[in-house]
Amino acid sequence: MFSLFKSDPVKKLKKKKSQLLEEAMQVQRSGDLKLYAKKMEAIEELEREIQKLQGTDE
Repeated sequence: MFSLFKSDPVKKLKKKKSQLLEEAMQVQRSGDLKLYAKKMEAIEELEREIQKLQGTDE
């Protein structure tokens, strides 16, 4: 019954991933490829965490 009020960690990670993707796109357009690479690494790490929480290892 109280699971209704629990926050979903996967949902939070997906939201953060979406924000990072948007930031990465803007950085790439500005031409800062080093920062773009760092953002993409962070996105990949979030994706691994999401997969681990969901129980799927692809």
